[in-house]
Amino acid sequence: MVSSKKLKRLWPIAGILSVVIISIQFIQVPVQNGKTTHPINAPEEVTKIFRKACYDCHSNETKLSWYDKVAPVSWLVNHDVEEGRSRFNFSTFDTLSATDQQVRLWEMVNMALAGKMPLNSYTTLHLAAKLTQHDVEVLKNYVVSISPTKYHDSTQLKSAEEEQKVVGDGSTTSKNIPVAPNGVRFIPDYKNWEVISTTSRFDNHTMRVIYGNKVTVNAIRNGRIKPFPDGAAIVKVVYNIIEEKNGEVHPGAFNNIQIMIKDEKRFPESKGWGFGKFNGTGLKPYGETAAFNTTCYNCHKIADETGYVFSIPLENKDLK
Repeated sequence: MVSSKKLKRLWPIAGILSVVIISIQFIQVPVQNGKTTHPINAPEEVTKIFRKACYDCHSNETKLSWYDKVAPVSWLVNHDVEEGRSRFNFSTFDTLSATDQQVRLWEMVNMALAGKMPLNSYTTLHLAAKLTQHDVEVLKNYVVSISPTKYHDSTQLKSAEEEQKVVGDGSTTSKNIPVAPNGVRFIPDYKNWEVISTTSRFDNHTMRVIYGNKVTVNAIRNGRIKPFPDGAAIVKVVYNIIEEKNGEVHPGAFNNIQIMIKDEKRFPESKGWGFGKFNGTGLKPYGETAAFNTTCYNCHKIADETGYVFSIPLENKDLK
C-alpha cells in the first residue's frame, strides 16, 4: 500500500500534470475537411476497401473519434492526415493524369503487400481498417486491369535498338550535363559502374537496369546500408518493355534515367538522399522546383529497412 506521506508527495505532481494536459488542449489545430471535388472513379468493391483503410488520412472525409481530438494524440493525427493528403487525396484523385493514377495506385498496393499501410498505429485503434488478404488481391487485380499489356510489332524492336545506341553515348560533356532542380547532376560515367540489380514493373510496362558506384557496391557487400555512406550513388536506367505473346520481354524505347546520391549535408530532410530524374533521349530534368525531391523520398520510405534503396541484391546466404 502507498503510505500517506507518499500520497501527499504525489498530489502536487498529479496537479501539475492535470494543468499541463488541460493547457495543451488549447495548443492544437484540428483536422479540417475540404470538399470532395473529383473523387476516385473505381468499382464499388475497390472504393469500399479504400474507404475503410485509407480515407481517414488520404481524403477530405476524415472521421475523428473523440480520442483523436485530445492532445497530444491530436497532434499526431493532424500530422499523419496532412502527410497522407500531400501524397495522394482520394477526394481529388480524378484530377491526376491516367499515368499518375496508375503510379499512385501501384504504390498503394505495394505498401499494402509490404504491410506498411495502413499504419499499425492506426489499425491498433481502428481494427476495421485492417486489410485482409482478399482486400489486397482485389486491389492488385484492379490496378493490373487498368494497365493492360500491349504487344509489339517488329518495327518497335528495330527502333528501340537504334535508340539504345544513342542514349548514354557520351554526348554529354561537362558543359551541357543536365541538372535536376534540386542540384542533382546527371552522371555520364554510370555505364562503367557495376550492375547491382535488374527489375521489371508490369504495372507501367517498364524494365530497369540499376548501377551502383564503388561506394554503393562496397556498402552493400559489407552490409553497411543503414545508412548508406555519403558519396553513394545509384543510377536506374528505365526502358519501356516490349512484350511478346509467348511471354518473352525485351527492352524497348528508352524512358528515363533516375539518380540517387547520398549527401547528408545537402539533403538532410530526405535522410541524406538527393533524387534526380531525366526523361527521354534529351535527358530533360524532371520537376519544376526542388520540392519534387520530397515526393521521391516519400515513395522510398517503404524501403527504410534497406537504407531507402529498392532492389538491394540478395546475399549469398539468401540464395536458394
